Amino acid sequence: MIENKWDTSLYENKHSFVWQYGEDLLQLLAPQPGEQILDIGCGTGQLTAEIANTGAVAVGIDTDAGMITQARINYPQIQFSVTDGKEFRTDTPFDAVFSNAVLHWIPQADVVIKRIYQALKPGGRFIAEFGGKGNISAIRQAIYTVLSEMGQFPEKLNPWYFPSIGEYASLLEQQGFDVTYANIFKRPTSLTDGDRGMENWIRMFGNHFFVGMTSEQVSQAIAAIETLLQPTLYKDANWIADYRRIRIIAIRK
Repeated sequence: MIENKWDTSLYENKHSFVWQYGEDLLQLLAPQPGEQILDIGCGTGQLTAEIANTGAVAVGIDTDAGMITQARINYPQIQFSVTDGKEFRTDTPFDAVFSNAVLHWIPQADVVIKRIYQALKPGGRFIAEFGGKGNISAIRQAIYTVLSEMGQFPEKLNPWYFPSIGEYASLLEQQGFDVTYANIFKRPTSLTDGDRGMENWIRMFGNHFFVGMTSEQVSQAIAAIETLLQPTLYKDANWIADYRRIRIIAIRK
């Protein structure tokens, strides 16, 4: 039976685009030497390390123990910890909080925003990118269609939170942030590994939908999902994910 857990090898070997696209986000963060910066949802640590390379003091947290274990192996000089984004606390406030491709995994956005606010110094900045309204709409609909036909209830297993700019900016302002930048944009993303790109993506990021199913059932479902998506998301022998992203800069007053 399929369990709900992250595959760190699949993440690093087939989904490096997650942190490679995040490198551009670091320009908005603009870390300075000596700054204390928290990376929420650090994964296996690549962007945390890039922040540290600027001379800032970077700390990475992630809810997945396997990801943190690999991050510590990759970058033993950096502090990483297994910590839930909804529950973390800090005794020493940070100059900045950074998060890439993570916040759409936490539907309790108001709880996370409160934690981030409390973790920042007055005047500290919060810089994030994550899935926005309309993100992976084609992929999600194909998953829903196929699993519903198999007698599953995918709506109840959906792990994602894709807000509009208005919704998320309002939550930030209600907490006391000053939102200085907010943008939503399409970013069609090429998936690696040719014909297996969509399968790998679904197994990595959509495994929540298959909890309790047999390996054979999962393979059948993924094949059917690919059939639905092929006319629109398979081009030139490569799969494309229909990403739509939000970028935010908010300052603690």
